[in-house]
Amino acid sequence: MAECLVDQGKVNSGLAVRLKITLDDVTPQVMWRVEVPLSIRLDRLHLVMQAAMGWENYHLWEFRVQGVGFGPPDPDDGFPGPLNAAKATLRLVLEDTGAKTLKYLYDFGDGWEHTVKVERILDATPGLDLPILIAAHGACPPEDVGGPPGYDEFRAAVADPKHERHEEMLEWRGPDFSADDPDLDRINADLATLAKRWARKPTARRSAKR
Repeated sequence: MAECLVDQGKVNSGLAVRLKITLDDVTPQVMWRVEVPLSIRLDRLHLVMQAAMGWENYHLWEFRVQGVGFGPPDPDDGFPGPLNAAKATLRLVLEDTGAKTLKYLYDFGDGWEHTVKVERILDATPGLDLPILIAAHGACPPEDVGGPPGYDEFRAAVADPKHERHEEMLEWRGPDFSADDPDLDRINADLATLAKRWARKPTARRSAKR
């Protein structure tokens, strides 16, 4: 696959794509639907993933499409690594591979994997900045909780006052964590910040509701 896959059009021009994003191997289910420009660069799609999920964006990450990785540029050019995500767009990656599903990996230590499924391609709404949240189900696990196994232990400890790590986990994350309730206000605000940053001019927005 060629590395230079950048569209030359405006970020929000032309077509949009609705993506269903699911965090793998966790219970209860964590899922979002977002709309982004079909021409979005993968490094920007990474920022959408972080904002929609609620990760804090201080670990390594990578998109994988049919065995090909896209991620941050590798400063050591002598070593093999992922292709530069800033030089690839979602549209051309999908066209080049014929794929309808991508994998997004975040925090290689904790090993979070997300399945990104293309649900539909549609005309971009005039005057509506992207990205936007369409729906959300389930909350982001705490950063550095230890991946899916650590998240299972965390939830068990928080739910059981007799658990040996109950007080430790409450002190670490706080008593208000709910695995079932996504923070829609934060997600909408973070996506609006990205949309404003990438937009050529201010336009109307809509926010997802429960």
